[in-house]
Amino acid sequence: MKSVASAPAKIILFGEHFVVHGTKAILAAIDKRVKVTSSFTDDKTIKVNSQLGTLEVPMSSSHEEVKSEFRPFVYLANKMINSHQDVNGLEITINSDIPIGVGLGSSSACCVAAAASICELCFAGANELELILDLAIEAEQTIFPDTSGADCTVCTYGGIIEHPSIEKIDNTFDLNLVIANSMIPHNTKNSVEKVNKFKENDEKRFSELCDLENGLIGEVIMAMKNNNSTALGLKMSENQKYLEEIQVSNDTLRDMISSLSEISLGSKITGAGDGGCIIALINDENMDKVPALLPNDKEYFSAKLDTKGVVWKIEK
Repeated sequence: MKSVASAPAKIILFGEHFVVHGTKAILAAIDKRVKVTSSFTDDKTIKVNSQLGTLEVPMSSSHEEVKSEFRPFVYLANKMINSHQDVNGLEITINSDIPIGVGLGSSSACCVAAAASICELCFAGANELELILDLAIEAEQTIFPDTSGADCTVCTYGGIIEHPSIEKIDNTFDLNLVIANSMIPHNTKNSVEKVNKFKENDEKRFSELCDLENGLIGEVIMAMKNNNSTALGLKMSENQKYLEEIQVSNDTLRDMISSLSEISLGSKITGAGDGGCIIALINDENMDKVPALLPNDKEYFSAKLDTKGVVWKIEK
């Protein structure tokens, strides 16, 4: 018997960095997914298979004893095994379509899918979204102790959510997004430190930017409810100006945004900045023009909104 679950990637549409300082943020799940399969074994080990390698440790091993990329899965395995005393061993296999380390919520989606898969394996039929989310956040905290839980939340429920209220934002138009990778590794810690330095040097202006961000997000929610993609695109570009001001952009990101400007309704950094990805809102009829506009050394893909969130099933 196998338990299979999958969860979507995420993007931050609005509010990155400012949300840490008390503003709202808007996150969306997108249609890149990770699949986690778990099954019982008889060999008294926890085994994890993934694109990052394979780990096999005794059942008694603590998550703190393994490399960070495997900690969430060992943590979840131990938690479920301790509640299911007749388990001899557990094997977890991770297959992901989500690019790693570019700010698209790969670790959060993995934690959500693993929580759903392992929980369903051990307690078939008793799975529920609230339990999955709680377990996923606990698992992600083994890597990122200060996680807000926002990424896990949108990977669990899908759609578009406002943070920190965790309210779903309903809309009926389908976002057509291009997500382009700068191929520059992003370092969230360094970007956060840069923003904190900006704040220390000019607290008055940073406070004004936080107020502007909150006001912008209020307008974004109205645009979404009115299915106004043109207004949404304009607000994305306005948000990018704020991110430029707090110095989390660079020439490569600016050039990518500029390259797509002739066909996009709006574009911006998503995530920490200084690398990682940009997102651009583009009408369907212009999607085939993207390859000619972006530099050849940049990866990109089109993305749609994912409304399913996490899903799971038992396979015989």
